[in-house]
Amino acid sequence: MNAIKGILNVLNLAEKLKFEMRHSWLSNGRQESVAEHTWRVGLMAVLLEPYIEESMDMAKLLKMIMIHDLVEAEARDIPAFDTLYDADRKEQKRLAEHAAMKNIEAMLDEAPGSDLRQLWLEFEAKETFEAKVANALDKLEAQLQHNEADMETWLEVEKEMIYLLSPHTAFHPVLEELRKAIVADAEAKLHVR
Repeated sequence: MNAIKGILNVLNLAEKLKFEMRHSWLSNGRQESVAEHTWRVGLMAVLLEPYIEESMDMAKLLKMIMIHDLVEAEARDIPAFDTLYDADRKEQKRLAEHAAMKNIEAMLDEAPGSDLRQLWLEFEAKETFEAKVANALDKLEAQLQHNEADMETWLEVEKEMIYLLSPHTAFHPVLEELRKAIVADAEAKLHVR
């Protein structure tokens, strides 16, 4: 396959993330796109890097963040609350995302496609330090965005989900501190209502 043609195919697919909407709403009342979410997760990593003392491969972390939702260009965004208590829906989402990643991998030359897939699988497994950080930031950004949105956009289940972030951040004090600040903002918003 022509390498440039494959890259263009992935970029054309990725453009869909600019109009694939998440359940989250912005402070101006507009719905958030997947691309906007991904961008801010990356910004969070850049801003927090100086405070994470452990050895961390920042290039790998940013790559993981950039591609973690790429599958949603094909498999669509499924809100976390849709799979929270529905194992069948969660499995359907997993299968659709794996199929999408196989298609994305096939668009690229063998080595770059395989590398992309391995990064995505590493994020999904949440076992390496970079994958844990990427996952934590992904979850925290979603809550941060909810905090910035009008309360009328919140579903009842999202008020419960505020308290489900700790398993994603407990492994690191800086991420735990950020989680506590984001939760405090969410609680303040709930009590103001």
